Amino acid sequence: MRIAVTGSIATDHLMEFPGRFTDQLIADRLERVSLSFLADRLEVRRGGVAANIAVGLGRLGLNPVLVGAAGVDFAEYDTGLRAAGVDTSSVRVSDTLHTARFVCTTDTEQNQIATFYAGAMSEAREIDLAEVAARPGGIALVLIGADDPAAMLRHTATAHRLGIPVAADPSQQLAGLDGDQARELVDGATWLFTNEYESALLRERTGWSEKELLNRVGTWITTLGAGGVSLASADGPPVSIPAIPPRRLADPTGAGDAFRAGFLTGIAWEWPYEQAARLGCTLATVVLESVGTQEYKLLAADLIARIDETYGPEAARAIAPQLVGRS
Repeated sequence: MRIAVTGSIATDHLMEFPGRFTDQLIADRLERVSLSFLADRLEVRRGGVAANIAVGLGRLGLNPVLVGAAGVDFAEYDTGLRAAGVDTSSVRVSDTLHTARFVCTTDTEQNQIATFYAGAMSEAREIDLAEVAARPGGIALVLIGADDPAAMLRHTATAHRLGIPVAADPSQQLAGLDGDQARELVDGATWLFTNEYESALLRERTGWSEKELLNRVGTWITTLGAGGVSLASADGPPVSIPAIPPRRLADPTGAGDAFRAGFLTGIAWEWPYEQAARLGCTLATVVLESVGTQEYKLLAADLIARIDETYGPEAARAIAPQLVGRS
């Protein structure tokens, strides 16, 4: 199954604040906030939701198609993506703008404050997904990730017109979408990804109840951090998949993207959704233990052992044959 991943390609500037953001906030002064947090660590890494997900898929052997816009500084990043097994031939490279920037500070309780500069991402709306789908190999599934809003809407409409199953993942862009845009992005999706906060925001933006949303999508996958993942559909009660406890916490950035890569890999391998979610949770934990969203290493023996420890030997035996030799 050839998967196209649309969305942002960015450079991440990740900082750590050796305290708690909440200790600096005054409850009755939140209408006028002027704060500075002295960070004691800075890491500059490659990121962007589409690139992160594509790297995870590539490392699991799927050769995904990355669809997004990057800047004049993309050459070195492009080389790294190709080395990870990502097809970057559908990336639009701007003649004038720099690749998007994500600047994020994390406190000691894993709370984050972030700013995103779109840069070249604003040109993603110029990409025609139909042209990508017409290339050799085609597209069997497209993930619509956080991107230039016009690009997200265009890609969604094109995928539906072509009959390509959609995984809707509006994530960070939800806050900037109006009701019509939010409804258009998720309506008819085969899979819908949100985290716990985004699930509430999506209901507010669309004006749809949880039941109404479930009647409009196939499966709604909600990541719950340490609480694991919930898989919900209109056909029955939600299924809970516990998270895999990390051996250490390094940086939460990119864990959700890694989950999506693992889950979509399971879909490509035609696994049951619960089994795909277990692989997603495993990848998410590996990323939690790493600084940077793409610097982690995948070892089949380690992944299988983690699955065995959390989900049991039967789950490990079910997953092992596909992992051996692919990571």
